[in-house]
Amino acid sequence: MFTGIVERVGSVCDVRANETALAVRIDAVFATPLENGESISVNGVCLTVERVDAAGFHVTAVRETLERTTLGHLRVGSQVNLERAATMARLFGGHIVQGHVDGVGRVIEFSGEGKGDRVLVIEVPEDVHDLCVDKGSIAIDGVSLTVARKLAGRRVEIAVVPFTLENTIVGEYRAGRLVNVEADVIARYVREQLRAAFAGRQNV
Repeated sequence: MFTGIVERVGSVCDVRANETALAVRIDAVFATPLENGESISVNGVCLTVERVDAAGFHVTAVRETLERTTLGHLRVGSQVNLERAATMARLFGGHIVQGHVDGVGRVIEFSGEGKGDRVLVIEVPEDVHDLCVDKGSIAIDGVSLTVARKLAGRRVEIAVVPFTLENTIVGEYRAGRLVNVEADVIARYVREQLRAAFAGRQNV
């Protein structure tokens, strides 16, 4: 489990693909060294640290992950959001993020000139849009963000604060960019419980 509070921005330094998987090496150093076998969020995708070296770590994205996320677009030089799994020793910021991406969204607009008035509009998968509410939570490339407004056409509007621009890859976004999207897991559980409760009586 993660919180959507990005700890580091890493740099992809090696990508090796075969028919079923993508092996990636990422340069990033943490205050407390990574350990083999631990979980890490890479652009919102929960992966396993397979091997740690002096400057970074190695992960593998399998076919299912590549089909449901943007990781297949990673290239040498790509910047990625990184977060280690949450522990009881850390303050819980953001919201509950599983690292199980629901699908790929697309940046429609990123407006505003200054760092303090940037507005991001993203088209998200229909299933995710159904779960969005004004002032609710959503994870974009692993970043915990707040839905300022739920718009028509499967779109959501998000106000981006300066800290997010400076400490994540969100500052790189331009219209047309594909992003990993994960809906609020609490909203998902509530919907499924309501569906079960009202099954056979009405659509929820």
